[in-house]
Amino acid sequence: MIGPAAVSFLREAPLGSRVVVRFALPEGAEAGATDALGELVDRSDTGCTVETKRGPVVIADTDVIAAKPVPPAPAPRERRRSA
Repeated sequence: MIGPAAVSFLREAPLGSRVVVRFALPEGAEAGATDALGELVDRSDTGCTVETKRGPVVIADTDVIAAKPVPPAPAPRERRRSA
């Protein structure tokens, strides 16, 4: 979902859903946009919070470019044992 549809999706998705959100970075940032991949943990009148591996990311609705649900993370792989 892109633009207003992405914001609507984030407002309607159940908290705890795994999502990816592309959002604009502040002017002057090296990149123009970045992604937050993780669990949708909070929502307000002006944005949402996604809990990522690196910590919570607060995203304003006005910065959302695109968003969509994603499947659960794969289970950790078993380590190989040396012979």
